[in-house]
Amino acid sequence: MSATPREHTRTYFLAKLARELELHGLTTTLLPYPPALRVSDPDTVMLVETVDCVPLPEGWFYRWSWGEVVGLADDPALAAQRIARVLANR
Repeated sequence: MSATPREHTRTYFLAKLARELELHGLTTTLLPYPPALRVSDPDTVMLVETVDCVPLPEGWFYRWSWGEVVGLADDPALAAQRIARVLANR
């Protein structure tokens, strides 16, 4: 099964987010189908979150596993800050 253009776009944005999250010391794993990013704090293995990327009328956005928007996919650095802050406060 070949990936659709939408899946390629998701994977592209998720890879950009993964790089930013790793700068914050977090561990990331790109899940292939549907494309999503598993994020964890290596110091607290029990804290794991999954973030996906979805197209909305205003553009592409990162989204928490419960559906709330994290931030614009065009600003992965800001989204990574928000994700790191949430994982640090759990």
